[in-house]
Amino acid sequence: MNVITRKRGLAGLALVGAATLVLAGCAAAPEEETSAPEVDFTGCAVSDEGSWNDKSFNEAAYEGLTTAKDDLGIKTADAESQTTEDFAPNLDEMVAANCDVIFAVGFNLIDAVNAAAVANPDSNFVTIDGFVADPATTNLKAVQYSMNQSSYLAGYLAAGYSTTKVVGTYGGLQIDAVTDFMSGFYYGAKAYEKDSGTPVKVLGWDPTAATPSGDFTDGFGDTEGAKSISAGQIAQDADVLFPVAGGLFSASSEAINESGKDVVFIGVDKDIAVTSPEYADQVLTSVEKRMTTAVYDIIKELVDGAAFDGKSYVGTLANEGTDLADFGSFDDKIDADLKTKLDEIKAGIIDGSIDPLA
Repeated sequence: MNVITRKRGLAGLALVGAATLVLAGCAAAPEEETSAPEVDFTGCAVSDEGSWNDKSFNEAAYEGLTTAKDDLGIKTADAESQTTEDFAPNLDEMVAANCDVIFAVGFNLIDAVNAAAVANPDSNFVTIDGFVADPATTNLKAVQYSMNQSSYLAGYLAAGYSTTKVVGTYGGLQIDAVTDFMSGFYYGAKAYEKDSGTPVKVLGWDPTAATPSGDFTDGFGDTEGAKSISAGQIAQDADVLFPVAGGLFSASSEAINESGKDVVFIGVDKDIAVTSPEYADQVLTSVEKRMTTAVYDIIKELVDGAAFDGKSYVGTLANEGTDLADFGSFDDKIDADLKTKLDEIKAGIIDGSIDPLA
């Protein structure tokens, strides 16, 4: 998107420059855009299953890498993982490429990246959505997010926007990085129920159960499962869906279209209405996990001379590591009082007076 914007801007400048030459007879040639001078630093990344253009978490992390290349002048290398069996060899490939820092994108790479860090103490690793298994592994940094915070806002919004007062969620896998979204969503919807006195049913996940379980696909590439779950929740009157499953929101959209009902969904990781504008008329908002910013910032600190350390980065509402995206085409359809309430809740989560997991 940055490239497109720059090209459009340069095209506009070219037209203005041409007009100036016609009117004035001469003019200074416009300065050519120059890239950042190359620095002796290589940033690398290994994807979770799927591609770098998954319109979700892989792409968000990869954009941090490419932005650092454009803005800071670093060199980059990357490896896409098609299956879980690719994780270890892809990490080994990045080690062999003499990378200054290697990002392992996604919860599923936790075991592989922890093992790689132990086996390669002279290489620096970052696990996105992961954790460091042994505190002694100081060459591994975790990038984590309190996604329950922004998802709580999404749940409250979904319940307030819903006309049926039935909302649904499902996940790509039953793992902590996914259920954290779903739990925040559940408690946010139930907070609306308490505040309004109007019962709200949440389909797909109940974190209050003795053994929490819910609706999950067989991975982030299971489009058939995502469509089936979405259709089932719509059949139970859900009119707001919250798919926490990477790019599988496209399958939810198909289910919505086939239902013929007035149903919307909430995106995750990126602002789906912007990154996939063909779905904008169905995207109420998105719960952003700003991995692009985290990747870029970590690289910039290292390029600027900071020493690598194993201290975790935690994205929150307070540091803008996560938040709700703009409401886009739904902005004028959301009640002003509901918007005000969301602002109040956000402030309460930040100051600690509201617990998004209660």
